[in-house]
Amino acid sequence: MEAKVYDVNGVEKSSVSLPEAVFGCEVNEALVHTVVKAYLANQRQGTAKTKGRSEVSGGGRKPFRQKGTGQARAGSNTSPLWIRGGKAHGAQPRDYRQGLTKKMRRGALVSAYSARASEENVAVLDGADFVEPKTSLFAGFLDKIGFSGKKVLVVISDDSRNVYLSGRNVKGVTLRRYCDVCTYDVVHADKVLFVNEDLVNKVEGVVKGE
Repeated sequence: MEAKVYDVNGVEKSSVSLPEAVFGCEVNEALVHTVVKAYLANQRQGTAKTKGRSEVSGGGRKPFRQKGTGQARAGSNTSPLWIRGGKAHGAQPRDYRQGLTKKMRRGALVSAYSARASEENVAVLDGADFVEPKTSLFAGFLDKIGFSGKKVLVVISDDSRNVYLSGRNVKGVTLRRYCDVCTYDVVHADKVLFVNEDLVNKVEGVVKGE
């Protein structure tokens, strides 16, 4: 499995071999689905709260007598049937978190990377960093390599300051450190761009837990 290598001007220079252990594995769609679903669930705050009939103001006495009024019988004005009454089966604070094992997380990440590589949607930027942090330069680079208008995951390192400053305001671009990339980031993106060849090998170390 190989990926194209581009210089900062968007010119294809060569290709780089992608580690088979990360980019050449069989895609486990069921595992990817499970991990992505857990990731999205873990983003929920779980703080939604509505008042039940025992919490709204009012209540106490019976609103009107049982018979003779022509209305439906009622025992309290806090009933969910009444305006300003309590909410029946309303949302309550809860924890949506789902646990995952390290093996599941790493397996799903490998599957996601492998899926993008098999689609030829992985590329590498040659040149450790941009000369200056400029959004227009980065946007022009993406346009030249055919990534413009796509959802692009840019994998950076701690030294990629200019790339980070150049790409953070480009629409559709998500920047992540190579050690912080999760399955959702890869699945959500149409294209994956590594800012240098070294990161391709470093990702293998992250997946193996090194």
